[in-house]
Amino acid sequence: MEALVSRFRGGSLNARFMRSSIFTLGGYGMGQALRLASNLILTRLLFPEAFGLMALVAVIMQGLAMFSDVGVSPAIMQSKRGDDQKFLDTAWTIQVMRGVMLWAFACIIAIPVAGLYQEPLLAWILPCAGISLLISGFNPTRIDTANRHLLLGRLTGLDLIAQASGIVIAVILAWYLHSVWALVISGIASSSILLALYNLYLPGQRNSFHWERKSADELIGFGKWIFLSTICGFLYMQGDKLLLGKYLPLDQFGIYNIGFFLASFPLLMGGVMTRKVLIPVYRERPPTESVENFRKLQKMRFLLTAAMFALTGAVSLAGVVLINLMYDPRYAMAGAVVVLIAAMQIPQMLVLTYEQAALAAGDSRRFFVLSAARAVLTLGCLVVGLALGGLFGALIGQGVAGLAAYPFVVWMARHVGAWDPKHDLVYAAVGGGIIAIALWVNASDLAELAAL
Repeated sequence: MEALVSRFRGGSLNARFMRSSIFTLGGYGMGQALRLASNLILTRLLFPEAFGLMALVAVIMQGLAMFSDVGVSPAIMQSKRGDDQKFLDTAWTIQVMRGVMLWAFACIIAIPVAGLYQEPLLAWILPCAGISLLISGFNPTRIDTANRHLLLGRLTGLDLIAQASGIVIAVILAWYLHSVWALVISGIASSSILLALYNLYLPGQRNSFHWERKSADELIGFGKWIFLSTICGFLYMQGDKLLLGKYLPLDQFGIYNIGFFLASFPLLMGGVMTRKVLIPVYRERPPTESVENFRKLQKMRFLLTAAMFALTGAVSLAGVVLINLMYDPRYAMAGAVVVLIAAMQIPQMLVLTYEQAALAAGDSRRFFVLSAARAVLTLGCLVVGLALGGLFGALIGQGVAGLAAYPFVVWMARHVGAWDPKHDLVYAAVGGGIIAIALWVNASDLAELAAL
């Protein structure tokens, strides 16, 4: 026990990796548990259409954020000047300007988007929801400094406090208003609370408006490919919601979104882990520098992928049971959606630990190529799947797209010396077994989904 505890102590890379992994996993797990608890309460206070409407709003807000992402956070995490205050203040100034522009653009597109989806309420909701993006633009770069050095304990705690506060506000307002506005107002409140907590309790120097040409050139030079990558990433991660939001009735889309929330937990958790933990590790221990570095990264990848596969296996096997236990019969269709989404995301998890290797090496261009390939494959397979098999076909198409993107991941990973064929062979076999068992156990429910 003492030997185990000692692995978490000190300032070595391994100790910081272990601590950060625990904080990230624990924080994300607790955050999802809070979301689930609020989801269970809010589904009884609000109607399914409210969740469909807010799912559309969330996709649009995320789209605005991603379509304007200039890579400030990954630039700080990988740059040699990532601890220079002039560099940080320039990055913060860019971030604030971006937040103002995002809110303005949310106001501009509100009426056209309401017309596109034939939901007049969106014309009022989008400008209000955009206030959260404006507030987030003022978040201090001390967040990125903590991520850069794998010091995530306090940061995780503050995130959870803000999330819990937002959920309490949402539940109270939903009980009082019985309206979708409860979710809108709570989102603004949560962003405001988080900004206040960051400024009060994160250590380090406060940001101020500053513009240094050298810093701006580096940020923009690195960020131009991140900007393009995040556009592709949005289409890759949110294309299903954009298309299904138009294809499905609003109540069914709300049910789909509930299923997606449960099914995507392992993949989203893995994404958080790789962004927060592996970029600093790749930066400090480049796999091309020595065999020792490669071996250490290999062990970390095996550990992270094992955790993600274990969670995915549990969700894909028990998805129908979970939905039946936690939700009323109006949401029954979500069970089969959970099973199929979780199973089809396994190909993406197989290579998730490679994704940030190029960013850690400062090669944002190759990261963009991978993102573009994924976006094209995902949207293409999604459209073909919808045409051939409706919602069931669309979900199968996402799994096919994950497999088709594998050569692009290998190309990127090999360039930075991170590709590990042993890891991929082992987990391809494990993943194939998980998919087969999940589909067999839930065959009857999946047949009903396919018949819709």
